[in-house]
Amino acid sequence: MDPRNSLTACALLALLLAACAPVSLPPPQFTPSSTQVLPTTIPSTETPVPPMPTETAAPTATPVTFLSAFPDPAGYAWSEIVSGLDQPVDIQNAGDGSGRLFVVERSGRIRVLQNGQLQPLPFLDLSGRVSTTGLEQGLLGLAFHPDFVDNGFFYVNFTDAAGNTVVARFTAPPGDPQQADPSSEFDMLYILQPYQNHNGGGLAFGPDGYLYIGLGDGGSGGDPLGNGQSLNTLLGKLLRIGVDNANPYAIPADNPYVNGGGLPEIWASGLRNPWRFSFDPATGDLYIADVGQGDWEEIDFLPAGTTGGVNLGWNYYEGLHTFEGQPQDGSVFTFPVAEYPHSALFNGQIGGCSVTGGHVYRGAALPEWQGVYFFGDYCNGRVFGLVRSDAQNWQTAFLFESGASLSSFGVDEAGELYLADFANGRVLRLERR
Repeated sequence: MDPRNSLTACALLALLLAACAPVSLPPPQFTPSSTQVLPTTIPSTETPVPPMPTETAAPTATPVTFLSAFPDPAGYAWSEIVSGLDQPVDIQNAGDGSGRLFVVERSGRIRVLQNGQLQPLPFLDLSGRVSTTGLEQGLLGLAFHPDFVDNGFFYVNFTDAAGNTVVARFTAPPGDPQQADPSSEFDMLYILQPYQNHNGGGLAFGPDGYLYIGLGDGGSGGDPLGNGQSLNTLLGKLLRIGVDNANPYAIPADNPYVNGGGLPEIWASGLRNPWRFSFDPATGDLYIADVGQGDWEEIDFLPAGTTGGVNLGWNYYEGLHTFEGQPQDGSVFTFPVAEYPHSALFNGQIGGCSVTGGHVYRGAALPEWQGVYFFGDYCNGRVFGLVRSDAQNWQTAFLFESGASLSSFGVDEAGELYLADFANGRVLRLERR
């Protein structure tokens, strides 16, 4: 195992830490994503699930807004909303009009925050089903069905007692929406994990109504099994599946490998450990934060309307930089729109070591932040912003010292922004001073 990626050496940094050794690097670079083409394909070893039609028509995209400057962050602060949580790793809302926030604890519980109060009973308790043996294992992701208010369906991503990934559906009974039915578990995907790290874990419904699933490359260091670039495995990929009228799921008809050449669930390849991805609710654009190996952290951007099959580069590339191996002739990659180094200065601050992806702000309370994508770093808790400055360029800025071990961002039903503090068991909200 690559010593830069040793979980033992990084134990104090815990969740998601990609590397420990500092390195001296030049200033970061930012480029627009490249033209996208399908990567060289490998024959699939699985029988595709029958395709299904698109479930939900994508909303009309909001025109891109270019921003030349960020608001002055001195007028804002991250205020503690709740404490007493056990290693929170995800924050979601159900979109059901209840105003609740659902906080995922790595140990296996989903807690409910309502009217500023942490409810005593968990929404769901999977602590008996979840392995936390590895520091990157546990209950890792949550997504509510777009029609949750009617069907009560929600989806979780966790590592089971054997250390393998399970994506399962649960149901919250209409008569008791404060607690889900633990006996309603319906396992949809089961993915063998060769190592204890790089599980990914993110879940999100896209504007097309399909469920997207982020999976890391399976772990160790440097992707020794070549999973990021192999189309014969779901590891190191962003998956896209249909969850309605299918058992256990269906493959969207326009997935890139629905007719062969790769596993049909795959939507994008070349990921190392995507730690939080999100769709801009106004535009449908997709942002992916991919944790780096030892030198570079990256933010990937797939604009609304992107067709599947993009290759995000790992492990040929770490960020914009060559890492290992020689791509096949004709391979074309979609490069990150932003990256930052582990030890060199980034916008006047030490960059960090493990990126945490966030959201584009679309709330009403702080309209001056409209269109800014927030992301941060787990290791130092710094929060950064990313915007398009024009059609070809992106701009980043250091915004806040959160004081948190920043494991996740989240938004409530109104689009207001929150972050999770893993080590201190808190949830904070961005507010005006």
